[in-house]
Amino acid sequence: MASTNDLKNGMVLDLDGQLWSVIWFQHHKPGKGNTVVRTKLKHVLSGKVVDRTFNSDTKVDTASVDRREMQYLYHDGAGYVFMDTSSYEQLVIPDDTVGDAKNYLLPEHMATVAIHEETPLYLDLPASVELEVTYTEPGLQGDRSTGGTKPATVETGLQIQVPLFLTTGERVKVDTRDGSYLGRVG
Repeated sequence: MASTNDLKNGMVLDLDGQLWSVIWFQHHKPGKGNTVVRTKLKHVLSGKVVDRTFNSDTKVDTASVDRREMQYLYHDGAGYVFMDTSSYEQLVIPDDTVGDAKNYLLPEHMATVAIHEETPLYLDLPASVELEVTYTEPGLQGDRSTGGTKPATVETGLQIQVPLFLTTGERVKVDTRDGSYLGRVG
């Protein structure tokens, strides 16, 4: 049990048997009346985001979530196989739990896996990853770095927009939050 005054971003709450992660909170004192805590909560399994307001000092149940740094090994029919780098224990994470993170995973990449009661909940990836461009149309004579963009496919199969001067085989940095091109590597 914790008070709503003790909420922090990333904290996982157990509300009515459902797990919700706090993604934003604000203490609000109206002109008259009691202080309230406004929150944005993200459902851990479905990703649904809701606004919820609590009276200050309301008691809420917190869930024990273990965050482990794990290394991605490979994908098989059962899901994505990760290895805990400290214990060498392997964990299979279902495809639906990995979700869009699959677009940024390569063997040996690291990710933080959130686990509640031996069930993997979600992955936290680094803010950006380096991937190789496997296909893009060739640039034309006179393409400039300040020009437009063109589609490119990276080694995970993700399609992103890149500047016209990039060619197949180059390595790029990609933002894992929105899939945008951040820059050329090397």
